[in-house]
Amino acid sequence: MNSTAPLNSDTSTAILAPFFVKGELLESSDSVQRSRDLGVNFATPALNLDRIVHARAEVPPLLNIPLAEIIDFLVETGQRMVAADNPFMQECIERMCTTHILPRSVVETSAKYAAAYLDKRTLMAEVAQNFPDPRALDGWVAKHDYNGRRSFVRAFAPRLIHVLPGNSPGVAVKSIAQGAMVKAINLFKMSSADPFTMVAILRTMASIDPHHAIVKSMSAVYWRGGDASVERVLYRPQYFDKIVAWGGGDAITNVVKYLGPGFQLISFDPKTSISMVGKEAFVSEAALTQAADLAAADVMTLNQEACVASRFVYLEADLASADRFCTKLHSCIAERAARTGDVRPLSMDLREQIETLMMLDDEYRVWGKPDGKGIVIRSDEPVDFHPTNKTVNVVRVDTLDDAVRYINVATQTVGFYPFDRMSVYRDRLASGGAQRIVHLGEAGPSTIGNPHDAMYPLHRFVHWMAHEDGCDP
Repeated sequence: MNSTAPLNSDTSTAILAPFFVKGELLESSDSVQRSRDLGVNFATPALNLDRIVHARAEVPPLLNIPLAEIIDFLVETGQRMVAADNPFMQECIERMCTTHILPRSVVETSAKYAAAYLDKRTLMAEVAQNFPDPRALDGWVAKHDYNGRRSFVRAFAPRLIHVLPGNSPGVAVKSIAQGAMVKAINLFKMSSADPFTMVAILRTMASIDPHHAIVKSMSAVYWRGGDASVERVLYRPQYFDKIVAWGGGDAITNVVKYLGPGFQLISFDPKTSISMVGKEAFVSEAALTQAADLAAADVMTLNQEACVASRFVYLEADLASADRFCTKLHSCIAERAARTGDVRPLSMDLREQIETLMMLDDEYRVWGKPDGKGIVIRSDEPVDFHPTNKTVNVVRVDTLDDAVRYINVATQTVGFYPFDRMSVYRDRLASGGAQRIVHLGEAGPSTIGNPHDAMYPLHRFVHWMAHEDGCDP
């Protein structure tokens, strides 16, 4: 393997985005890249493929580090991330605000909440929920079957490539923690929307102990997704066991073509979250206000950039009642947008879609303007585009039973109102493919240790190894 060639040499206006490789910071402007959302140039070092791969003959650095010590180091990292004198995170926020579509206030808040994941109770709960016997992470666990056969089983440290998303900086923190707790060798492919957060966290770790095995087990670099000169070399079982991919359909499809024996995909597929609001929202003006405000909270989760953010509200109502709800919902979204200060014009494509609907009064009604301050679209069928940037489609249904037919395997979170009807629908939602049902207004936080995207990720990350030792005499 060798280094990739620079894309171009015009670095005069590009923002510096360093790499972090096995404990070493690499800073140079060999290649100029372009951010996905804002089209801003950033400069990176040339990618040396030989440097970012650990030889198979090498035992993973974290293998024999006790899990308790790893968790303690992660907790200390979380504390240092939010320290006022941490120059790496401050620099990260400054640079990220130039490449990311999220406003500064959301970026700063996201970093703070992401660091909160590095809590000892949280991390221990994640391990306990993912592994029936967490001792398997620290050593070989003895087992006997009913035939008297002896064996030892270990959750062996895997070699992982993490393809990080561009919409949620908090995934960087979770990916580091999860990769460390399974004692993996980790290569993080950063997003063009955020080529800074991962390196800032790893630099924070190195400032605590530059020689710690966690630091030596992690590398964060950037290459353009789909670059065959990189991916056809790295995406091989002789170098890595699994690829943990977050992202849109194109990103996942690109990875799939490299899969084969010995090289697996753990996919956090692109998802869409929804809300289901029952007729109980109309029993009083207070109930209507509450339901609309809770729905707005889910729409505005991470400024509607996260997968858990609601984009469709299925509303059990007649036409007049639906319009009352939409009026309230639009007001609540506009108020939240005003508080965050995030008002961005809609993309040209989304603006054109909405302006077309405005001319179809018989089938659609639209509250708001495509000016980035919030849009609510009422219809009897879901719109055929992806609502984003504070845009939500309220789909009127006669009964919530009619809403179930819109559930599919791409439905991640369902925010539900009223709460006492959730148990009636949860089996049907699961059968349709949905992965999570929550109280309306609580799409963002999740119960610690619960499955993510219908799986326990850490259990799938590891390389399960069995040592069979014959029968008892």
